[in-house]
Amino acid sequence: MRHKKAHSLPVRLTHWVNFFAMIGMVSSGWGIYNADPLFDNFSFPQKATLGEWLGGNIGWHLAIMWFLVANGLLYLIWGFCSGHFKRDFLPVTPASICQDIRRAVTWRLPHKSGHYNAIQKIMYIGVLLLGVLMVLSGLSMWKPVQLSWLAKLMGGFDTARYLHFFGMSGIVLFVVVHVFMVIMVPKTLPAMITGGKKEGDTDA
Repeated sequence: MRHKKAHSLPVRLTHWVNFFAMIGMVSSGWGIYNADPLFDNFSFPQKATLGEWLGGNIGWHLAIMWFLVANGLLYLIWGFCSGHFKRDFLPVTPASICQDIRRAVTWRLPHKSGHYNAIQKIMYIGVLLLGVLMVLSGLSMWKPVQLSWLAKLMGGFDTARYLHFFGMSGIVLFVVVHVFMVIMVPKTLPAMITGGKKEGDTDA
């Protein structure tokens, strides 16, 4: 009897590439933000930025962007073609979300390796949508003339900057919650490296 993997190889590879790429994107993005802040009296610590100066920040941001976009496309194509999204992220209903939130705040939220609860499902769907927003708003800022239709769709250059900032903030919040959940259920970390075993499922 062969055990199914809790996390397939494409999920694990894209997960870790995404993790390290996002660190570079966020830290270089903070440097770009500091050069022209959106909010008075708020900037990110310079030591937390990547690139040392604005030109370096932009250079790193654009270089890492290609890895992140390629990785994201690979994940999306595989997710749709393999049925991963439909199988693991759906269905999710308001009732199931409310039920799992109540379980979470009372520390009774169950976790089975290889199975996503409603909170995880809505978080993963949400961060995927934020990723799409980041790509669209980022492109509209990078090429506002060549992609003027996209910049207009985003509400203009200035609005796109706000969308990009809040999208980044949402992704950072997702990472913080994600890391917290791993700390609370540490057995999930080795499974994301080795693939682990899907609880409750076996193949003959």
